[in-house]
Amino acid sequence: MKKRLLAALIASAVMLTAGCSGSEPAETKSGGQESKPAQTEASSADNSGSSENNSSSQNNGGSGENEGIGKAIAGYMMSVNSATGKMNISRAAKKSSSMGESDTWTIFIYLCGTDLESGQGSAASDIVQMLNAEASDKLRFVIQTGGTSQWQIDDMSTSEGERYVIQNGDMYKVGSVPLKSMGNPDYLSDFLSWGVENFAAERMGVIFWDHGGGSISGACFDELYDSDSLSLAEINTALSKVYANMTDKFEFIGFDCCLMGTIEIANVLATYARYFYGSQETEPGSGWDYTTFGTFLAQNPSANGAELGEVITDSFYEECAQGQQENEATFTIVDLEKLDDLIVAFNDYSKVLYEAASNDLAGIVRGANSADNFGGNNKSEGYTNMVDLGGIVKNCSAYADGSAVLTALENCIVYNKNGSDHTGATGLSIYYPLQIQGSNELGIYSGICVSPYYLSLVDMVSKGYSDNGYTNEVFFTEDGNWSCEDCSAQGYDDSYFDYADEEGSGVSELINFKTAPSIDEDGIFGFTLTEDSLNYTADVFASIYLVKDDTVIELGETYDIESDWDMGLFRDNFDGYWLALTDGQIIATYIVDAEDDHVVYTSPVMLNGERTNLRIRVYNDYSVVVDGAWDGIDENGVASREIRTLKSGDVIVPLYYLDTEDEQIFKGKEFKYNGGDAVVYDYLPQGEYDYSFYIQDVYGDYYNTEYVTFAIDENGEIYFVE
Repeated sequence: MKKRLLAALIASAVMLTAGCSGSEPAETKSGGQESKPAQTEASSADNSGSSENNSSSQNNGGSGENEGIGKAIAGYMMSVNSATGKMNISRAAKKSSSMGESDTWTIFIYLCGTDLESGQGSAASDIVQMLNAEASDKLRFVIQTGGTSQWQIDDMSTSEGERYVIQNGDMYKVGSVPLKSMGNPDYLSDFLSWGVENFAAERMGVIFWDHGGGSISGACFDELYDSDSLSLAEINTALSKVYANMTDKFEFIGFDCCLMGTIEIANVLATYARYFYGSQETEPGSGWDYTTFGTFLAQNPSANGAELGEVITDSFYEECAQGQQENEATFTIVDLEKLDDLIVAFNDYSKVLYEAASNDLAGIVRGANSADNFGGNNKSEGYTNMVDLGGIVKNCSAYADGSAVLTALENCIVYNKNGSDHTGATGLSIYYPLQIQGSNELGIYSGICVSPYYLSLVDMVSKGYSDNGYTNEVFFTEDGNWSCEDCSAQGYDDSYFDYADEEGSGVSELINFKTAPSIDEDGIFGFTLTEDSLNYTADVFASIYLVKDDTVIELGETYDIESDWDMGLFRDNFDGYWLALTDGQIIATYIVDAEDDHVVYTSPVMLNGERTNLRIRVYNDYSVVVDGAWDGIDENGVASREIRTLKSGDVIVPLYYLDTEDEQIFKGKEFKYNGGDAVVYDYLPQGEYDYSFYIQDVYGDYYNTEYVTFAIDENGEIYFVE
């Protein structure tokens, strides 16, 4: 594998803004003294949102002219030493002068109602919880409304942005503003600036309430404005404006949203708050328990963000349990004062990992792919590309020592709680391209990443290849901007993604066989990869198909194969068991997660006429539990919050992808659920089925072996047919 031009260039000039690509420069200071900028341009300040004393610096790269190239937008700056590769992080001055009376709390809630409110009244339910909290003159909830076509509370308006205060069990309107998109950063900054000016307290928190989609999609998707959302860059812009007029940090900033517990989000918030609250996984529609934590603050107004965070975590988990959704729950409290140590350690780790990728990219990709991930990330439900940070580090430990990262990660996690589906989750996710979703995804990530070396690794994995090496070489220029062979010097453009947008050829040129796929003398189907191809292989699994009246229907995927990664040998080990509705219809299934005692599957279906997915878990004793229906990730990157439990009378129609160029959908028969078991794990019925191996290369392309047919006879024997 050829080393990239990036490897040489990154050593000479690397910069990060509130991410990793060029942006508005801001003056920075280190230890109270102005650092010498590597470029004149980098010292021309745009201090909007910064305090007069931009100071706090995690300096691991030395100082002076070797400090590296760096620019920053308001709030913080990240740069990498040109000689050592060490990262330097400078943030706006730490503020600690209280803005309110002792032992008082104000919680600002940016309440973007969306379909959660118009469809099921979730926002109204949480407002009722706030009203039910124990009365106290020491606690206020201050709310900005918007983002929904219908409020389930009388007199709340959808034609203007309203502001309410909840205190001592009463809710009263204190003002209104012209309605704007909840995805407009000015709408957010205006609310918080007004709130801090009028309702300052000793400790103040900010809660973003709505759907979330993780680091790429952001949060607060306004259903009145085509699902416009707040990106991380927009959140930073808004908070920097507010912070400019504050004398203290927010005690916490949290997301009552799905998938927002990520290192990229924590990095944005670290300038403005002491603690960060968020979930790596999706949240159920019930969200946080506002009564419990409101009552806690009423009784303990001197509590800090860490103590409050523990109460929010435990009560959130209990609320999930009441809805029987605790298995997939996660929640984390992060000490943002310690986050920079984690980012610096992760940058050091990523540098070594990136260099190791020149020799064994496939092993690194396999390690990242096998880490815990969140929000589905499969063909039926869509992709979030949110992967457990600690899981990647642990799984790639053979290529880079991640002990310092794991220690720093553990140190900044104040408290976290995980359900049985995520027992190994380490508290923070990171973007990793399991499957590129759209032509601007990597462009967005370039602006929010926390290490240029990690971004370079992501870039390596995410693009195509040619006979001459990597295409569209991307590197840092001397002025800190991105450049590449085929795209604009100002950043990525659509041409960069010509390869990434393709779903794959099915005949990856990187996959070649030492022993071609064939059926051996024992009737077992398998193959052996060449040593070179093994070095390009990220994953191997099998696909099962049902042939019905000359129509090939995909039943899904299975990891029931024997894998010898040292030898490159892969053989069928399929046992003939599959999931089916209790009326006998086989259903299509795709793997969501695998734990020690169970595997979670998803199955595309129509439920009462609406497209969704059944979430199903199969335990080692073959017992089956249907968690319910989950809609997955929509075209805007919005993760559905609610897993709806099945009710007697529900009508389920199984869906299947056809093996056609455009993957048409085949519908099964209607199945009316009348309680009890809906799905069983049983032997496939007698008949003939097709089977092929799916071999994924490290760049996202794949090789599908030709189909072979296996039969199940009247005695339940399974065998391949030549």
